[in-house]
Amino acid sequence: MSVHKDAVRRDGVAHPAGESEAAHSRLRLPRLLPTSTAPAVVGTLCFLIGLVDLGTGVFPRLRHTRVHTWASYFPGTVTSLATAASIIVGVLLLMLAHGLKRGKRRAWAAAVVLLPAGVLAGFLHHHRPSPLTTLLSVGVLYVLCTHRGEFAALSDPRTRWRAAANFVLLGTASFSIGLLVVSSHPLVEVGDPSMADRCVTVLRGLFGFDGPVHYTSDRAADAVGYSLGGLGLLVAFSTGYLVLRPERPVSELSDDEEERLRGILARHGGRDSLGYFALRRDKSVVFSPSGKAAIPYRVVSGVMLASGDPVGDVEAWPGAIERFMAEARAHAWIPAVVGCSETGGEVWTRETGLDALELGDEAVVRVADFSLAGRAMRNVRQMVSRVERGGYTCRMRRVGDLTEEEREWVRVAAADWRGTDTERGFSMALGRFGDPRDEDCVVVTAHRNVSEDPSPHGDLKAVLHFVPWGTDGLSLELMRRDRGADAGMNELLIVYALRNAAQLGVARVSLNFAMFRSALARGERLGAGPVLRFWRGLLVFLSRWFQIESLYRFNEKFQPQWEPRFMIFPSTRDLPRIGFAVMQAEAFITLALPARYRRLLPGAARRARVGAQDSASSVLKAESGGTRRAA
Repeated sequence: MSVHKDAVRRDGVAHPAGESEAAHSRLRLPRLLPTSTAPAVVGTLCFLIGLVDLGTGVFPRLRHTRVHTWASYFPGTVTSLATAASIIVGVLLLMLAHGLKRGKRRAWAAAVVLLPAGVLAGFLHHHRPSPLTTLLSVGVLYVLCTHRGEFAALSDPRTRWRAAANFVLLGTASFSIGLLVVSSHPLVEVGDPSMADRCVTVLRGLFGFDGPVHYTSDRAADAVGYSLGGLGLLVAFSTGYLVLRPERPVSELSDDEEERLRGILARHGGRDSLGYFALRRDKSVVFSPSGKAAIPYRVVSGVMLASGDPVGDVEAWPGAIERFMAEARAHAWIPAVVGCSETGGEVWTRETGLDALELGDEAVVRVADFSLAGRAMRNVRQMVSRVERGGYTCRMRRVGDLTEEEREWVRVAAADWRGTDTERGFSMALGRFGDPRDEDCVVVTAHRNVSEDPSPHGDLKAVLHFVPWGTDGLSLELMRRDRGADAGMNELLIVYALRNAAQLGVARVSLNFAMFRSALARGERLGAGPVLRFWRGLLVFLSRWFQIESLYRFNEKFQPQWEPRFMIFPSTRDLPRIGFAVMQAEAFITLALPARYRRLLPGAARRARVGAQDSASSVLKAESGGTRRAA
């Protein structure tokens, strides 16, 4: 059936445009809140309502009023179930508050059901429902219905680990709440139960069994029993749902996406020294509509975190940025970029309206300009000479020139020298070594032959690993040394790399990133103001735990050119959350179990086999690619 172009189809029926708009305006309910603030206000109010429901369910004194006679209209079982329902609704609203603030669709659907349930549970209590709580619940429900379009964010990527976290966290919270429930009826307790008896009662009650604590009032006993049983069912059902629902993995770079990124880097990889780190396989990626640009990212604690500049043609950056922001809006993630260049920061701020903050500087050394001559290089020159007199030698090769045994040798040594359970790095780390697809990477090794060397790695004493920066550059990815080797190994390797880089066609080398470098440099100058000196003093103090000043001093030895790097963020109130996400991504803060305990978890052997199969698959793909190129 054809419809006039000025008609509007609604509910399967075509209506004239004017009639549709008029009817729609008559049916639309007035909004109480501005569109931009609705999720935050609703989330906060639901949190408060959840606290009230939880408090009135746990503590009897909060629900006693003058209308005790209302309880006689309902059987004791009904009011006891209402008490348990009030506690469970309160816990669920507290859990949903964060999702509502982020505008999550599923949180909206759950809140629409739970708010009337909470009002009904309050009505069935031993008292008339609190007018304030009822008005708040009705008002929040009204706002949810009138601002439904603001709660359209999709759910986050998920794994089975969320079920384990839910069981531990919600189980701990349920035990704590249950302990309050058991202890909230002191006037009707039988005897004087100990804390151990109360804990046993809570644990047994979560599984539906009676405990050693008893009450003279059947109503109190029923309320405690139903509340503990309800909390136990809440933990069991929520954990079971998270275990059985389809798994949607977190960030992972597919083979097809990696090939597309490598093609883009082959054409535009020389623009940004961080471009090759886009090939980390724990990232997702969005491409521009033309396919000429891409933005790799990882979602950490609700922050959609990108690093470096967009990869590809600058003219295609706006299209990739637009898709990046659309993905962030769809999931209610906070968009952020760490370590972009000044050009990238200008494009990001212009296209999105986000703000920028200078994060630090990247040290870049021009190979043709590097020399150990002069007074400024005296310390480096003396240190390198001393280490060379100690019998150390160096080698610099492409990874493709190493045999598989040599790659494994370096890989195992670097892992043993790491010093932490997790591999650190995100914005300037590749996270792997010796992969057949990374044969253009460069490795510099230091060796020392000693007759009685206790090291399990033989004469290998230190390793530097560089990734390609276009066709004429290298970017430092890994720097490891044997802790028993002489001091000055890193200086020796960097000097050797800079002296021999030209033989590999390398004209520029990017070294480490120095955070807040300009503040440290300006704060120590003559005439620095009190604010700048205080800021520098704070950074020096924090350097006891983080490599802030030490990285700046180390990089400064090689007389580099300093290239500023920036962070892009929506607003200053998001900075703490973004900073926490960056710390997690860089593995300075880890929420996972240590490696020695992860090996004991179910499925650890299977994941190891899958990793070995993926590695073997990469080798076969590289060999087939080499065969095709040879052909």
